[in-house]
Amino acid sequence: MKLAKTVYIALGSNKGNKLQYLQLAIDAIFEKIGAVNKISKVYETPAFGFEGDDFYNACIKVETELKPKNLLKQLQSIELQLGRAEKTGKGYESREIDLDILFYDSEIVNEKSLIIPHPGLHLRKFVLQPLLDVAKDAEHPVFKKTVEILLAECKDKSAIEPIKIWLKNPKKSFNFSNYNFIAIEGNIGAGKTSLANKIAHDFNAKLILERFADNPFLPKFYKEPERYAFTLEMSFLADRYQQISDDLSQLDLFKDFMVSDYDVHKSLVFSKVTLPEDEFRLYRKLFYQVYKDIARPDLYVYLYQNTERLQANIKKRGRKYEKDIKDDYLEKINSGYLEFLKSQTELNVKIIDISERDFVKNREDYLWLLNEISA
Repeated sequence: MKLAKTVYIALGSNKGNKLQYLQLAIDAIFEKIGAVNKISKVYETPAFGFEGDDFYNACIKVETELKPKNLLKQLQSIELQLGRAEKTGKGYESREIDLDILFYDSEIVNEKSLIIPHPGLHLRKFVLQPLLDVAKDAEHPVFKKTVEILLAECKDKSAIEPIKIWLKNPKKSFNFSNYNFIAIEGNIGAGKTSLANKIAHDFNAKLILERFADNPFLPKFYKEPERYAFTLEMSFLADRYQQISDDLSQLDLFKDFMVSDYDVHKSLVFSKVTLPEDEFRLYRKLFYQVYKDIARPDLYVYLYQNTERLQANIKKRGRKYEKDIKDDYLEKINSGYLEFLKSQTELNVKIIDISERDFVKNREDYLWLLNEISA
């Protein structure tokens, strides 16, 4: 996963249904650019630098994986989509929507087509006041002053008044509030960890990741499966119990729910594939003894990918001990999961086919997947 950047974007409108234009812009930014984490109040201000109707101005805090130039292109595309026409003169003009990059993390960009931080933000109260709502302590990377100080020093005496209408965060259209614990499951290479990470980051969830990488028997199992299968499954039994019992018992008051990239019952799925029948029966007895009191997820999401996609993902992540995984092993694991899920009448299960989707690279696919999960 790429490292997301924190950006602050100013929004303004003084034509038509101004509030609607601001909301449509935020919705489009969420769809095309990234998660909207904070939205300022809406402020009414006089037109700056020309005669025109009063503006509605706001500011948002966004997480994005886009580079600065691509971010600018997307914002310009959104402006055009919402009906903004090309300028007819050199000065300021009325517009349906105006979107400006104020800060891009703490980076400084000084190019012909793009300057970051915005060169005029410290001079304009209609920019600084809404920015203060979402970035009080953010520091201007050139002036080395916080937004709060810049506003206090600003010589702009224009009137600025908050209106009593709040813009809506489109992120709230995805309803995870009914769940305390969501488990993301799937075959090897299905994208469980990537999705759990993205959901935890975007929706303020406590993240629980399986510590499989520390298991010393995993590389040995892939080399000699018959010799190390029982040892591997027993070590996972112990490790998963310890981790999930610790994580589920440690409540985080600052998180809204928990999301995990595994469910402990995967042990039954894998052990049924890897162990002989007599060893599996023994293992299953031990499993139910160990896990009888462990809380089950409120929502169990199974990410299905076809074998071809799984192999491509496995190859892409490049773990040496996984390079010789055979197609038939992946197909047995998938069949094992589906057979297990059919028997789980008490689990709230959603099986989602993402074989033709790439939610890591394509935000549209990611939002589609969120909608499937939260619907």
